Amino acid sequence: MHSADTAHRRDARHTLVLGDPLVIRPCRVADRMLARALGASLDASLAVGCSPESSRLLAARAQDIVSLPHRGSLAGSWEHLLRAAHRAPTGRRSAVPLNVAAILAAEPAIRELTQRLTAPLPVSAHGVAAATMPLTNATSPVYGRRRSDELAGLLEAAIDLLDPARPLMGVA
Repeated sequence: MHSADTAHRRDARHTLVLGDPLVIRPCRVADRMLARALGASLDASLAVGCSPESSRLLAARAQDIVSLPHRGSLAGSWEHLLRAAHRAPTGRRSAVPLNVAAILAAEPAIRELTQRLTAPLPVSAHGVAAATMPLTNATSPVYGRRRSDELAGLLEAAIDLLDPARPLMGVA
């Protein structure tokens, strides 16, 4: 056996596709690249509960976002947001106005969320996507002047979805 064959098998990823019958297909490099390019829209679909197994792209995106490196990066973004909210306000205006009151009010939830994201336990793509959306959606309570309790509610929902005791796949 050639070393290239061994390397290919080691790097191969597979995707579970639900249907009749249940099929496991290799996850193509093109699927992973397209899933990254369409990440925001796929994350939005996963956050509202679309099954990752319902399409190749959702499966590829789910596989990417539940990885520990991606989850660690997401936790780092939440921690950076907390640091920015704690800094003294400067005289200059930010290009993206943070809802500092909402962020500081939700600090305990943000801390718990980062702990769940960095724990080396399997979590659902639904939960990771739900934890991503407040950071990437310009209309979320993180930005602008919305009520400060809205952010805490979104984070509590994401924390619940990241509970490692929850099933990773929907029960049919």
